[in-house]
Amino acid sequence: MAQDDKTTTPDKGKGKAVDAPPKNDKATGDGKKKKKDDAQEELSEEDQQLKSDLEMLVERLQEGKPELYKPSLESIKTFIKTSTSSMTAVPKPLKFLRPHYPVMTELYEKWADGEDKVLLADVLSVLGMTYSDEDRLDSLKYRLLAPTQDPGAWGHEYVRHLALEIGADYAKRQEAEKDTTDLKDLGLSLVPFFLKHNAEADAVDLLYELEMIEKIPEFLDKDTFGRVCLYMVSMVPLLSPPDDIDTLRTVHKIYLNYQKFTEAMTIAIRLNDLDLITDNFNNAVNDPALKKQLAFLVARQGIWIECPDEDIAEVLNNERMSDHFLSLGKELNILDPKTPEDIYKSHLENTRGPSAAVDSAKQNLASSFVNGFVNAGFTKDKLMLVENDNSWVYKNKDAGMMSATASIGMLHLWNVDPALAVIDPFMEADDDYLKAGAALAIGIVNSGVRMDSDPALALLSDDKFLNSSNAAIKIAAIMGLGISYAGSQREDLRDHLMPIISDSTNSLEICAMATLAIGFVFVGSSDGEIAETIIMSLLERDESQFKEKWAHFLSLGLALLFVGKQEDSEVLLEALKIVPGHFGKNTSVLVDACAYAGTGNVIKYQSLLEQCNDHIDTSEDEKKGEDTFQAYAVLGLALVAMGEDIGAEMALRQFGHLMHYGESVIRKSVPLAMGLLNASNPQMKVYDTLSRYSHDNDIDVAINAIFAMGMVGAGTNNARLAQLLRQLASYYHRDPDALFVVRVAQGLLHMGKGTLSINPFHSERSVLSRVAVAGLLTVLVSLLDAKNFILDTNHYLLYFMVPAMHPRFLITLDEELKPLPVNVRVGQAVDVVGQAGRPKTITGWQTHNTPVLLSYGERAELEDDEYIALSHVMEGLVILKKNPNWEGRD
Repeated sequence: MAQDDKTTTPDKGKGKAVDAPPKNDKATGDGKKKKKDDAQEELSEEDQQLKSDLEMLVERLQEGKPELYKPSLESIKTFIKTSTSSMTAVPKPLKFLRPHYPVMTELYEKWADGEDKVLLADVLSVLGMTYSDEDRLDSLKYRLLAPTQDPGAWGHEYVRHLALEIGADYAKRQEAEKDTTDLKDLGLSLVPFFLKHNAEADAVDLLYELEMIEKIPEFLDKDTFGRVCLYMVSMVPLLSPPDDIDTLRTVHKIYLNYQKFTEAMTIAIRLNDLDLITDNFNNAVNDPALKKQLAFLVARQGIWIECPDEDIAEVLNNERMSDHFLSLGKELNILDPKTPEDIYKSHLENTRGPSAAVDSAKQNLASSFVNGFVNAGFTKDKLMLVENDNSWVYKNKDAGMMSATASIGMLHLWNVDPALAVIDPFMEADDDYLKAGAALAIGIVNSGVRMDSDPALALLSDDKFLNSSNAAIKIAAIMGLGISYAGSQREDLRDHLMPIISDSTNSLEICAMATLAIGFVFVGSSDGEIAETIIMSLLERDESQFKEKWAHFLSLGLALLFVGKQEDSEVLLEALKIVPGHFGKNTSVLVDACAYAGTGNVIKYQSLLEQCNDHIDTSEDEKKGEDTFQAYAVLGLALVAMGEDIGAEMALRQFGHLMHYGESVIRKSVPLAMGLLNASNPQMKVYDTLSRYSHDNDIDVAINAIFAMGMVGAGTNNARLAQLLRQLASYYHRDPDALFVVRVAQGLLHMGKGTLSINPFHSERSVLSRVAVAGLLTVLVSLLDAKNFILDTNHYLLYFMVPAMHPRFLITLDEELKPLPVNVRVGQAVDVVGQAGRPKTITGWQTHNTPVLLSYGERAELEDDEYIALSHVMEGLVILKKNPNWEGRD
């Protein structure tokens, strides 16, 4: 920026420098360089004239004639403002005035107070930009001395520079505990300039620096609020608490000011503030169609709100979810049931040599799961729902019969009334496993659906189920309640489940299941009373019980209460320090991870990564389970990072390092974490890595990698993954356990015949479903000890996947909620935060007629303006209104 110190006397009129030429310019390269410098020093006539004029004006200021001060300063200002230069160069007037800057600052000190002195301060503030010395902050110093002058008159670059200096000075003064009122006032005066000149990001950043972000709504109008809100929301994952919450509350306030009710509801859901959600829902809207749209949003998140209006209550209760899903199936022509063999395509598997004695019961069990996942929600199949033929159930053994019966719930997902008629005969069966399966089926079919008759609670809370002397029936009833009422926070369920947790005569398995179920029902509620009851019941138990496999779910049930509740979890973390043995530490890690789920919090991520450093020898029996916290920490890495794309990319790289250097407990957790990070998002780099891990020497790693491949492709029908899984079926055809997991993964890949997703994010990946997180996490925790859970008799735990399953459709409806097919463009979503103008939000689009399926990272928009969408996100169920200004095509 500065001019060279070397002085050259210009030759009059010719603009040439009169330095003597170097004598040895041919002999050495120095001469050539010198010539080059001279050429750079040469000034054009115009520049020379400008330089002379400016020097003359500075001399006038030094002559001590006050009457010349003002015109001279005005002339200098005019020169600076009218100079044109490229974006990369310093404007010439500033360059020529820079050597005179010290003289002018001395003049400032000598001049008497008055208008001239203020004008000089104004000019000095601009010249101060040319000093890159960070400690001087001259622009700010002189700007504060010229309060009557408009900083915006000097242009954008100056105002940005000033904003930087304000931020730096504010931080210094805060440390020294000095007054900052003048800085805040100056900062606020710059905000309108930024907003007027399409620099919304700069305005927001400045207010963050000055810790005044709550002031931004005062400066917004209908043209700027959208871009400001978009930028602020995109910053949330990068902010530390409580700034992130304050930002969301400010955005929520802005959206309400401009009547953007669906956007405001999305923010309220992100804040997990039940009062705010209810308030938005009840008070903000008089339009019944818009209220139904808000109800779709609330129902998608699994939040339960009461509403007297029957039509709106029907939406809130998800009662017609099954109808919408079946209409999608009809439109896509996929209503015909598929058999497990259609999925396996065994004829394509090249199994050489005789298979080992295949455990037929295990393969039948796998087919029960695959059949359930593939035909989920379609109410038809060729195994279970064959008239007057229950033979398939009896092709399974013991607990296998329970899982097979429970799959009826999967097949009728969200379709409650017809399902109850099919399940009823099994409720009265003599076989306890069939009864248990029927109880679980009732829980599954009611997942996320609420009815006035409340069939799940009525049937499952019956003494012969919830208080049955048979452990399998009791567990199935508890699990059914957890799945069907996940996220509802219903008080009557607290009354049913708390006594089971408190009763120390119950086995650890039943206590753990009840803890998990109540964690599902009150997920993300940070309910202190429940947490206290669970901890008290733990303290009453013998320490040796915490080494049992079911202790995992005691930890998880407790952690689920605090999903997304960062500050509230601190009290629990303190309380866990009194729990004896290593159980307290294990649970603390899980609680911490859940509290920061989806936040992308870097500090928390690093602390979880640190947990993976320790090398713990668990060869001795008494140390068994001491390393469990590391497995939780690995899952925690995925939980925290999945809220933010760059964090997710970094996490994938870290997982590679952990696979190289981690202990076995860490290695077997990594594939599961990768599955969670990319649920229903099949990226080639991810599934190729998992495919490598699926041939690992450690069978635990291989089995978890196979399952993770199913998770990554869940509901996508990805052809490459289908091929990889068929190859694995050939590779593991002699290993019944691994083959079972391959089959389940194949079922997940083709879930709902390719119409369902288990990704916990929705509304263009802006909102995290706590219910879905609970479901996925439970399945993954059971796979940390797959041999004792999924591959043993507790395979029914796989049904905890149900709350995370949701159709990945876009269905457009009219105001009466009847299907209204329209043309939409579907393409890859483009991040438009901070981009100027009105950039396109999708790329590579194709036009389809609704209903359509949306893959991960895709976005839809209406093709024309004939209708107005009541939702800001074209995803799920969207109500359209006729546009009154639509004139149709010519």
